[in-house]
Amino acid sequence: MLPTIADVLALETVRRGSPRVVAGADRLDTKVRWVHVGEIADIAHLLRGGELVLTTGVALPDDPEKLADYIGELSQVGASGLIVELGRRFVRELPAAVVKSAEEHGLPLIVLTRETPFVQITESVHSRIIDIQLEELRASEQLHEVFTELSVEGASPAEVLAQVSRLSGRPVLLENLAHQVLACEPAGRDAGSLLAGWESRSRAVAPGERTAYDPASGWLVTMVGARGQDWGRLILLCEAPPTPRDMVLAERAATTLALGRLLERHQESLERKAHGTIITGILTHAYADPEEAAARARAVGVPLTGRRLVSVVIRPTETADQALDGHAQLGELAEATAAACRDERLPALVGALDQERIGVLLPLPPRAQADPALTSLSERLRTLWPSSFVLAAGSVVESLRDVRRSFLEAEQVADVAVRQPDGRAVYRLPDLRLRGLLHLLRDDARLQTFAERELGALLAHDAQRGGDLTRILRVYLDSGRNKAVAAQRAHLSRPAFYDRLRRLERILDTDLDDVESCLSLHVALLALESFRRETR
Repeated sequence: MLPTIADVLALETVRRGSPRVVAGADRLDTKVRWVHVGEIADIAHLLRGGELVLTTGVALPDDPEKLADYIGELSQVGASGLIVELGRRFVRELPAAVVKSAEEHGLPLIVLTRETPFVQITESVHSRIIDIQLEELRASEQLHEVFTELSVEGASPAEVLAQVSRLSGRPVLLENLAHQVLACEPAGRDAGSLLAGWESRSRAVAPGERTAYDPASGWLVTMVGARGQDWGRLILLCEAPPTPRDMVLAERAATTLALGRLLERHQESLERKAHGTIITGILTHAYADPEEAAARARAVGVPLTGRRLVSVVIRPTETADQALDGHAQLGELAEATAAACRDERLPALVGALDQERIGVLLPLPPRAQADPALTSLSERLRTLWPSSFVLAAGSVVESLRDVRRSFLEAEQVADVAVRQPDGRAVYRLPDLRLRGLLHLLRDDARLQTFAERELGALLAHDAQRGGDLTRILRVYLDSGRNKAVAAQRAHLSRPAFYDRLRRLERILDTDLDDVESCLSLHVALLALESFRRETR
């Protein structure tokens, strides 16, 4: 930032002249772009604005009106201030007309009561200005390198905002044109209070320029978009007016976000990413307080507080090679699911859980029942999505603290249903039969002991040797003990597969041709899968 009049007065070279402010004392925060020495009266037309003028006054007129005009012309061209050295033209004080005109025009007027070489003043001020410009240039170069790297790496909006917050030390948010928060980096502040009443607060801030600071809210706002199509706003929360570096930082981040969106191919929208981030945060306990998750959900238009909640997992039944692109297919399915929720007037969080599953956190409307709402959602989605899928639902829960359990149920239901879908609209835990029973008993120590007794030796063998015999056993049992089919599914030759079965029999000390033994092993594998999913 440029030095102010007050900064100039604090310089040692100026202090040697015993400076005294005689007018415009309330304007000492005026910026000084340059220092100009001039003795002529008609100097104004040589200035561009922002100059601090130094003079001894030897060539100034005697007429008080002309002296007043001199001050007025300096003010009119935007001079930052006037310093007059006493002793040559004016001995002890300036004429009253000069002081009065400076006060009227708000022009800082300073006298030097001791002789001071003007060249020392200009050198010290100009050195400081150049140092500041070099510092800003280095900072600009740093920002260029940081955000160029983010652009090249295809960084997510959350990663871009994290860098903005780190570089500025301030909270930063990205919202869409509907004033819903797509990403938020609170910079250590409480996210709940930060996002409280966000939409109404955001709508009240409407700067007239693409990048502007709103003093009333303390927001630095810059539009995000490209090719004449804006799709969001980046907002930097400032406790004081932003520096030029803050302005550059916000604009560079907005450019990176816009470029990232232009380069997206077959990826989920920012809204889906925002929803997915909230869901993942709930499932991984990323939010220390459930109220933070509720506040973030409210900021994207989904009220969770005081609602009964049901978790839904949707999986396409086609594999990635049957569809054009597995990731693209999942992104399109997520968008179709969000559209179905809107059509059914069911505000919900909808986002990808991983490369295979879409997660939906559905707050049920007051007095609404889960089954009819889920059935309507499934039927609507089938009209929007041409390919087949399964929609699995977890238990209805009363608070955000229990959502993770509901999602775990829905995930297990979906994983089972996708193997043998029967066309029903909604799949639930009771539909899993044996898997459902094992899931309900997953915390029972007797089931855990049974699974360890059946598979402990095999699991220890794989862990010690980095083997995959547990997978081979699962493939064999899933294939109905058909060795030829199992070998094909395991991508092994029959001799190699038969050799692994013999090793399994030795490790487990069992006969894999015995139906009851295989049944026990299959139940143990299903129980193990339930344990691992619960602790994930």
